[in-house]
Amino acid sequence: MNAPVKAGEVVRVVDFGDAADLRRIEGFVAETGASLFHRPAWLQAVEAGTRQRAAGLIAERLGVVTGWLPLTEARSVLFGKALVSSGFGVGGGIIAHSDNAAQVLAQRAQSYAHAGGFTGIELRGGAIPDGWTAWSDKHCGFERALAVDDQAELLAIPKRARAEVRKGLTFGHRITIGRSAADLAAHYACYSASVRNLGTPVFSRSLFAAMLEAFPSSSDIVTVWQGETPLASVLSFYHGDVVMPFWGGGVFAARAARANELMYYELMLHARRQGIARFDFGRSKTGSGPFAFKKNWGFVPQPLTYGAWTAPGQPARNIDPTDTSFSRKIELWKKLPLPIANTLGPWIARGLA
Repeated sequence: MNAPVKAGEVVRVVDFGDAADLRRIEGFVAETGASLFHRPAWLQAVEAGTRQRAAGLIAERLGVVTGWLPLTEARSVLFGKALVSSGFGVGGGIIAHSDNAAQVLAQRAQSYAHAGGFTGIELRGGAIPDGWTAWSDKHCGFERALAVDDQAELLAIPKRARAEVRKGLTFGHRITIGRSAADLAAHYACYSASVRNLGTPVFSRSLFAAMLEAFPSSSDIVTVWQGETPLASVLSFYHGDVVMPFWGGGVFAARAARANELMYYELMLHARRQGIARFDFGRSKTGSGPFAFKKNWGFVPQPLTYGAWTAPGQPARNIDPTDTSFSRKIELWKKLPLPIANTLGPWIARGLA
């Protein structure tokens, strides 16, 4: 009688040209309830929009998927080379059916980094492997259930923030929701002005276009207008039963017009009407202005655990805009004319995966 064969985990690099393989991974992501940023479609949109290569490692046992690590191969003259899980996302990391699958994925990731000349690996969630650096004190997420109707949604917002929304409603701003080239142009006008004013290089418009193309039935843009001028706009994703306002911002005039407050309130109503149950307000740096804004809206901060591995003898990659080493650069960037910031920004920002 033959003894039973004890099969181990096999890890391999995913071929993004293999549609069948990608469907299996999409199925695994859905089965495990993993994030939008675990989806191969996210990685492919990042590559299409920024030219930062999509990659990933899959663990299998007897032909069955048991683990997955999505990766973006981030290459930058300014910020070096790193494997990021997942690039331009706030989530990612290893998802696996077992500790063994997670362990072999982490080991294979280190080998992959060495072979490709990447000096580090960043995991934005998931299980952090033993021996890697982990932290939970830098960023928080904000999520809550949507209310049952429009009035209940307004009342769910704490008094001070609710007053700002009510002011926004009195201005009679026009609201548009769509995915057209005109929607994208309005969004980019608002978003690029917003991040320049914060001292941050803007992402390429091609990244946003690629995301809309990659998620045709689960993304849209909500814009608040004053006449023919867009004041505030947000590009959102719908994943499972959650709406995720992801890239949003407003021009200088948006503040007095309460356009940002109105934008998020209108998105809540729009999402609920589509059958969405929860609102994910996204990630914010602990103690920052956006962190306080979301708390004022009644959202409870939930610390996010991230992790990283750095190759021996290499410095850890630093793309934290709140680091003091970036302070002077941020102040200079705020003073740039918008056309110049929009020309230089995407070249820099593609390295901030």
